[in-house]
Amino acid sequence: MSNTLSTDEIAITIDTLGHLGDGVAEVNGEQIFVPLALAGERVEVSLEKDGRAKLARILEPSSSRIKPPCRHFGQCGGCALQHLEASHYNTWKREQVVAALSARGIETDVRPLVPAAPHSRRRATFAVTRTKKGATIGYYARASHTIIDIKECPLVVPEIEKALDTLATVVAPGLSRKGRASLLVTATETGLDVAVTGGKEAPDGPLRAELARNAAVADLARLTWDGDILSERRAPRISLSGLQVTPPPGAFLQATKSGEETLVRLVLEGIGDAKNVVDLFSGCGTFAAALAVGSSVLAVESETRSLAAFGRAIREQGPAKGLKPVELLIRDLFRRPLHMSELLKTDAVVFDPPRAGAAAQAEMLAPSSVPLIIGVSCNPATFARDARTLIDGGYKLVSVTLVDQFLWSPHIELVGVFRKQ
Repeated sequence: MSNTLSTDEIAITIDTLGHLGDGVAEVNGEQIFVPLALAGERVEVSLEKDGRAKLARILEPSSSRIKPPCRHFGQCGGCALQHLEASHYNTWKREQVVAALSARGIETDVRPLVPAAPHSRRRATFAVTRTKKGATIGYYARASHTIIDIKECPLVVPEIEKALDTLATVVAPGLSRKGRASLLVTATETGLDVAVTGGKEAPDGPLRAELARNAAVADLARLTWDGDILSERRAPRISLSGLQVTPPPGAFLQATKSGEETLVRLVLEGIGDAKNVVDLFSGCGTFAAALAVGSSVLAVESETRSLAAFGRAIREQGPAKGLKPVELLIRDLFRRPLHMSELLKTDAVVFDPPRAGAAAQAEMLAPSSVPLIIGVSCNPATFARDARTLIDGGYKLVSVTLVDQFLWSPHIELVGVFRKQ
């Protein structure tokens, strides 16, 4: 920020809504970002460092501004856009994807956002710390290490929301008042699966027994501490297209059940009647389980425990369900992407990489003869980069469909269909 900007409160007009959900304005030729402000609003702000500003008051609100549904909004950093009316919110998310593709010179059919409902997140990560009276659990305040002690969360499923105070009590003995731990909480079909990281190291003896007792009293399906299982009253199971899978602690899962079902439907529609399918970054088998109903599948994943969990489910349940053959391959696709020579008999490829995308794998896929590729992504920027690689290799991006699993946040899930020209 240059010295031309005053540190006093000033009145400005918000020009646009940025890609992180902050209002963006220009002051003395410089862009500043104002959290909680909307495009078209006249606001008073106090300027901060690095092009940031704090909203002081709204002078002229946008017609798209609504009352946030959560009393913690504004303090809690978990949501960015509860104050934006739904149709404008949906349009804004679509615009972020269009902009990411346009930046790579890509034009295609970007279909409207499939919305997410409140209270649909089946997993969330909470911050927790020890206090004199027990423990505080919640989300971090925006741009801060302060934990907002939340009493409600309209994002998560009721089973998680109702258990927040109980979860704090369960893990409190294993926490330090000087540190902060993370609780990854997943609502499974057999109960809550809680994975703790950042607490006291390697709890054993009386502390281990106390934590296990607390988990039993709270009737958690499973409690793990830095990957170590302290208590497992029931195997935490999830259903992947009817296949019952017990994911390892901390394993990746789609954030909402409805979002997962939509993504699977879109992938299956894109695959059509392909008989031999490769599922890259397959995780616990979200797509492979559905694909195996009608196709032979090669599931490739570097996280051995997730692939093993999927493999056990396939061996135990696959024959009774009449699933097609499923082959498992442990492979780090960032370091050793599948070569096009390994895909000669492949009718279709599905890839669902982490936020970093699949740059190395896209480079191998681009010159391949695979007729159909389905890309699933939670990051429009890296998806657009990888899409550019595939397009330059002779593929056409036929369509992109957006799926919202991260309500009121800047994050967007999408499915893109590529066909070899």
